[in-house]
Amino acid sequence: MHIYIVTTGGTIDKVYFDAKSSYHIGHPVIERLLTEMDVSFTYEIHPLMRVDSLEMTDVHRAQLAECITALPDGARVIVTHGTDTMTTSAQYLGPVSSKTVVFTGALQPAAFRDSDAIFNIGCALGAVQMADSGVFIAMNGRVFTAAGATKNLSKNRFEDI
Repeated sequence: MHIYIVTTGGTIDKVYFDAKSSYHIGHPVIERLLTEMDVSFTYEIHPLMRVDSLEMTDVHRAQLAECITALPDGARVIVTHGTDTMTTSAQYLGPVSSKTVVFTGALQPAAFRDSDAIFNIGCALGAVQMADSGVFIAMNGRVFTAAGATKNLSKNRFEDI
């Protein structure tokens, strides 16, 4: 199996510099994580942008849609994305009839010891290999349809709408 990975930035790739929480979006961490996991599938990483999802606009979403549209029919795609607007971006893609697209990210940067990044990526990897075509979100141990998830800010997790 071959999996395409499109990175857009977000908390998963944040790098903090000081105690005042100054950060920037660093290089995509998913390549390092997949190497450490010693995965047995092939993959390509497409580092599309480095944007905090609160700064993501429809122009960015159009770039993401264009990137995914250019991939072959039947492609299995994981999109790493910031969690604050992940549902908006997933819904922006609309129905994807010929590809399986799974959005995932992290509520804590992958660089943090207690990050949920590896768990969420693992969940997304399972989902992208098993799901039918369409757009999904894999977060907090669940797989949601693009239109079926919301981020509960008070509980800091994704839930059913």
